[in-house]
Amino acid sequence: MAGVLSSASLRVKAIAALTRREHSRQELEKKLAPLAESAPQLDSVLAQLQREGLLSDERYAESIVRTRGARFGGARIKFELQQKGVDGRALAQAVDALRDSESERLQQVWQKKFGAPPASATERARQQRFLTQRGFSSEAIGRLFRGLEDGF
Repeated sequence: MAGVLSSASLRVKAIAALTRREHSRQELEKKLAPLAESAPQLDSVLAQLQREGLLSDERYAESIVRTRGARFGGARIKFELQQKGVDGRALAQAVDALRDSESERLQQVWQKKFGAPPASATERARQQRFLTQRGFSSEAIGRLFRGLEDGF
């Protein structure tokens, strides 16, 4: 079969991908599956990388939080991590880290995008939709707009 790699070659491909950026196990599995001889072979290679600390869902989640946290809310990042196969403790830690700073990050995103309180109900709804699509919680958005009405 063309394109099928030995375990050693598969490991080299996995390490090459991990040197470019962090990957979740599921993401790396999908990327390497067409190159593997069998699912057990791929599972064995990925399990070995995890034991060696080269593949880590926790590190992947931290990386996503670090790079995307300034622009997106907790709900959006949580969804993205779930789509990439991150669950359990790694997901819980990432969500907790985001929860603590959500109001601050929300205010920074709002300030950068809008910078001024909405002049009308239509504008307020538009701003709230934008922030909701970014994954910020409705509670945090409500607090932000109540603060705007009160002049912070």
